[in-house]
Amino acid sequence: MERGGKFVLPGDFLGTSEEFIPGNGVYDEGGNLYASHIGKVSIGHNRVIYVHPKVETPPTIEEGDVVIGQVVDIKDNVAVVNIACVKGKEKREVAAPGQGIIHISNVKSGYVTELRQEFGYLDVVKARVIDAKTLRLSTDAKDLGVIKAMCMRCKRDLRRRGNVLFCERCKRVEMRKLSEDYGKGLI
Repeated sequence: MERGGKFVLPGDFLGTSEEFIPGNGVYDEGGNLYASHIGKVSIGHNRVIYVHPKVETPPTIEEGDVVIGQVVDIKDNVAVVNIACVKGKEKREVAAPGQGIIHISNVKSGYVTELRQEFGYLDVVKARVIDAKTLRLSTDAKDLGVIKAMCMRCKRDLRRRGNVLFCERCKRVEMRKLSEDYGKGLI
């Protein structure tokens, strides 16, 4: 059976444990080796058999990941964020998207008295995952924080002027915990 470069589906028989050593994308069941995902088969050094994924799997959120999301609720001590994507893996939707929270103690270094001065409703934020199980997030770094915001009064995009945000339509000035990437279209 020609295995090099063959396209396989999950559960396809690849060979036996006497012939090959299972590598990534391969599992052993009773001495028989099977593909664990869709991809192409390759046989490496020392007869190790691999299945290289043909389809990207949706990313899972892990501790240390930087995520992009939108603030959907602000309470006294937490901002609730709908997580949209993981930085560096934007091509695929997150496997188990959910709502992360930014606790008032994880907004920035220094004391935060009022969370509504740091985030606004529907702001787009860039945050680091500090606990993947509970989806606790932090914006305590220069490159983390609000990357896009709307005026609370007229809902127009706010422009950065130094350390504050300014609405060109209604001339309102607002404060946020700004990312150094605010308004650059960078994530």
